Amino acid sequence: MTVEPLPLTGERTVPGVAEENYWFRRHEAAYLDLVRHCGGAVVLEAGCGEGYGAALVAERAARVVALDYDGPTAAHAARAYPALDVVRGNLASLPLRDASVDVVANLQVIEHLWDQEGFLAECARVLRPGGRLLVTTPNRITFSPGRDTPLNPFHTRELAPAELRDLLVGAGLRVELLAGLRHGPALRELDARFGGSVIDAQVAVVVDGGEWPADLLAAVASVRSEDFEITTDDLDASLDLVAVAVRG
Repeated sequence: MTVEPLPLTGERTVPGVAEENYWFRRHEAAYLDLVRHCGGAVVLEAGCGEGYGAALVAERAARVVALDYDGPTAAHAARAYPALDVVRGNLASLPLRDASVDVVANLQVIEHLWDQEGFLAECARVLRPGGRLLVTTPNRITFSPGRDTPLNPFHTRELAPAELRDLLVGAGLRVELLAGLRHGPALRELDARFGGSVIDAQVAVVVDGGEWPADLLAAVASVRSEDFEITTDDLDASLDLVAVAVRG
């Protein structure tokens, strides 16, 4: 069965689009790093979007419940990835019993939420003792530098490393890992090639509404998930934050 791709909205990324490949691979890199926590587990993907990440997790997990608030998005994920148990629901009130999952995955979602504290309390509620919450989110310091409000109109509140740590601890979770995702050598070469930032080069095309330069599009389409690095060094300079927190 052929499943029609979800349209690009600016709020989520989808696989299989050359112009979107940089962002897709950036998100995929975090899934590939964090999936080691999901082996044999019952996993809730809170905010599954298109579903590609939940499907990747399902290759290791015993069961994946993929939850999204948007009806058409949830319907797409159910059609495209039949291994998932897809549920439409609100992240502010997760439709799961207390202590019912081993892992909650929340990748590139918390920055979209108005009540981040309430959501994290819900995550802690549905996790079993010793269960893990996996979070990635853009680093406010580098994503919206020098601003109090996010540059991305779909984001409500972006977080710096210390702010994310404080939120997790405030929800009663123990922070096991706080790391940052950044460009590896191949992407640093692209940064140098495109005036210092391959990200800014892409944003300029989108803002101007013009045609993609052929060399830029080819470079973006060539990006691989392994071109990103995740490290605990110099968190403030990272592009995305990557956290693993444990329920006591």
